[in-house]
Amino acid sequence: MDKYSYIANAHGSYIDELYKSYKENPDSVDQSWQKFFEGYDFSLEKYGENGVSQAVSSDHRETHVRELIHAYRSRGHLKSDTNPVRPRRKHNVKLDPGEFGLTEADMDEEFDVGAEIGLGKTSLRKILDTLKKVYTGAIGFEFMYVRDQKILDWLIEKFERSYFNYTPSLEDKRRILTKLNEAVVFENFLHTKFLGQKRFSLEGGENTIPALDKIINKAAEMNVEEVVIGMAHRGRLNVLSNIMGKTYEEIFSEFEGNTKLDLTMGDGDVKYHLGYSSTIDTAANKKVYVKLAPNPSHLEAVDPIVLGYTRAQVDDEFDGDLKRAIPILIHGDAAIAGQGIVYETVQMSGLPGYNTGGTIHLVINNQVGFTTDYDDARSSIYCTDVAKIVDAPVIHINGDDPEAVTFAAALAVEYRQEFGKDIFIDLLCYRRHGHNESDEPKFTQPKLYNTIAKHPNPREIYVKKLIERGDVDAELANKMDKEFRAQLQDRLNEVKQNPLPYKPQKVEEEWQQLRKSKPSDFDKPFNTKITQKTVDIVGKALTTLPEGFKPLRQIEKLFKDRKTNFNDKKQLSWADAELLAYGSLLLENKIVRMSGQDVKRGTFSHRHSFVFDANTNEPYCNLDHISENQEKFRIYNSLLSEYGVLGFEYGYAMATPHALVIWEAQFGDFANGCQVIVDQFISSAYTKWQRMNGLVLLLPHGYEGQGPEHSSARFERYLQMAAGNNMFICNLTTPANLFHALRRQLQLPFRMPLIIVSPKSLLRHPKVVSPMKAFTSGTFNEVIGDEYATKATAKRLILCCGKIYYDLLEEQQKAKRKDVAVVRIEQLSPFPHKKILAEINKYKKAKVFWVQEEPENMGAWSYILRVFREVPLEIISRKAAASPATGYNKVHKDEQTALVKAAFKI
Repeated sequence: MDKYSYIANAHGSYIDELYKSYKENPDSVDQSWQKFFEGYDFSLEKYGENGVSQAVSSDHRETHVRELIHAYRSRGHLKSDTNPVRPRRKHNVKLDPGEFGLTEADMDEEFDVGAEIGLGKTSLRKILDTLKKVYTGAIGFEFMYVRDQKILDWLIEKFERSYFNYTPSLEDKRRILTKLNEAVVFENFLHTKFLGQKRFSLEGGENTIPALDKIINKAAEMNVEEVVIGMAHRGRLNVLSNIMGKTYEEIFSEFEGNTKLDLTMGDGDVKYHLGYSSTIDTAANKKVYVKLAPNPSHLEAVDPIVLGYTRAQVDDEFDGDLKRAIPILIHGDAAIAGQGIVYETVQMSGLPGYNTGGTIHLVINNQVGFTTDYDDARSSIYCTDVAKIVDAPVIHINGDDPEAVTFAAALAVEYRQEFGKDIFIDLLCYRRHGHNESDEPKFTQPKLYNTIAKHPNPREIYVKKLIERGDVDAELANKMDKEFRAQLQDRLNEVKQNPLPYKPQKVEEEWQQLRKSKPSDFDKPFNTKITQKTVDIVGKALTTLPEGFKPLRQIEKLFKDRKTNFNDKKQLSWADAELLAYGSLLLENKIVRMSGQDVKRGTFSHRHSFVFDANTNEPYCNLDHISENQEKFRIYNSLLSEYGVLGFEYGYAMATPHALVIWEAQFGDFANGCQVIVDQFISSAYTKWQRMNGLVLLLPHGYEGQGPEHSSARFERYLQMAAGNNMFICNLTTPANLFHALRRQLQLPFRMPLIIVSPKSLLRHPKVVSPMKAFTSGTFNEVIGDEYATKATAKRLILCCGKIYYDLLEEQQKAKRKDVAVVRIEQLSPFPHKKILAEINKYKKAKVFWVQEEPENMGAWSYILRVFREVPLEIISRKAAASPATGYNKVHKDEQTALVKAAFKI
């Protein structure tokens, strides 16, 4: 069999399969094949099988050309000219016409299938030239895995029509040159004036600046009002100055180190971690608010925070219109390929609770991570292959071609606004220096850096191209360079002579009515009570189901018990109090948002914020039916993520100071999966970046014999980071205290994170109830005293927190031990010294103990020793251990019994 016959047979089999799919569902095949098979069916009907055979035989080359087009669309990106400093790796891509049964003799033959790429009937030569220009030039379009035919057709139209015919206007070219000039000269200026100082330069990737400039301007043209940017440190200073509008004087002052600091503003952070915000006047005379979020060195940690912030703005400011705010995430190639948080963030993108209308991802792909080549940094071909999980198209671009970059930037905005989905721009560039400016890259990549040393910068390449085309002359380009360099020198001279005073970052309008906390704030109660009328209104909603709704039998009992609690007993359980807190805030038109794994029902089946009809499965949320003018309860079962979801909620709370935003861990232990967010943002963002945040974490905790991964919220970790009144950390024992702690978050004149070590078994404990008056006339109690022991004669005073209190109470009451007092510390941070000392002073003869069910090296003990030194204490606990708890239930019970007995042994 000759080569042609082999190919013809192979294609015949392929066509048979396609035809079979077409007959079952025409939309299951590409539109070009739909047209082909329509013609096939027409021939079959008109001429019979022999006529069809002749038609197919004469049309086989049309089919081969069509397959050639498909191959370029699918795999052309693997041969595109996108790497400015390295040859492309070999991927064994077959794009030669001979691979498709086409010969040199066919090159000048005309084919109808040319219409598929907008050429009409034309020669194979022109078809091939077009395919090469579109798919193997400075841009590699990777998109054929997209499964939505409408989106696929839109992308093909943009690539094969818009890009093929793309010629920027002279005005656009000059703006590109201006932004590129600013980017290149700024980096070069810093490099020569501040030798050896870390700045994590953008050199080699300066076309990031024209890209961002185009995205922001195009977004404003499409009526976007806010752009939120998240990025790591590479290029941040350039973005701050040449995109955000931070003045050169401010940046130079930070480099000079002579800024007059206001030491009351906290610890601060290095200059390439800081955030910024400004209102930008675009080229089309529109205004757009742009925010660059602060970010630590934990690279991609900012990703979900940016998305949460954007979603909050959409919910709170833009009436749910996702098209009015755009998030941009700027990644490094090593980070986007290596950090799991990227996957979590992308996986969120289409979910109801986390959708932001699409993110524009821009990868500054400098092909090396610190000292690691991409061959050692990922298994995937591209660093952006995570895009495929949500069918997001990827535009790979040669970082030396600013016109291709700005085309992709504009297209990304159009795509995002049209479809509300993520899109990726992979900017293939290089890193001219080492990881930082004092690092020597030739230690590990000598060959690459020999090439880079000789490689002209992107501005030089673009200027040469413009001059060759006659778009600008050399004199204008040189003038722009000299004038901007002189401007920078003038700013630096001014800073050297007159150091700038410390200038705190701009505070968004919604935060301006709040203030910094003062030590005295933590010595007084805040008004968090509600009226009986509010209790009645919310209680009615919580105990009423719509007519015709058929609940499960267990739910029917739950509603009956809830109704009894509100109307007859006048005392509320943990779930009742929690839902009452949310309902009271919704009635005040405050946003209440909660997310986490299975939060609608609650891991321990206590919340049931949504109930479901037993017959129809229709959901019903009682808290959405309190009154006509209320806010709706925003509660979302999350994807199985801690890191990403907690980051999202932190970002949401960062944008909405007057919203109650809550993340609940399925078990408190699972919060160790998001420790980066706790360490880098929740505990320290205010002291580093002067950014308050009122996020609430609910972390189920309690030793009930469920093993080492379902006992401890590891709250010693949070206590270790407690300093300077930076977080509320509570281990609560009463429903009323939960209610007041939640409402307090919005009553404070400042905002502070709240960590609640929440119960599991106590959710249904008969003693864990609070009387109605505790909600209508009470307040939050940091310390709860003992009402049973005899103060004058008690020999032992036990201090404790959380669930262990009820075990101690049971022993105290059962044994009638009036000689042992048990005092609960409900709030561990800020530590309530005065109230605890007041309780201790009531028991003049008592020896003081700290009792906890956690091992000695865990729980609150180490923290208590650090912050409470006024009174000598002894510890009663489980022995120090490497694991939080035993996995054997009998051992647990024996330990717990021994622990309680030891607490009462005198």
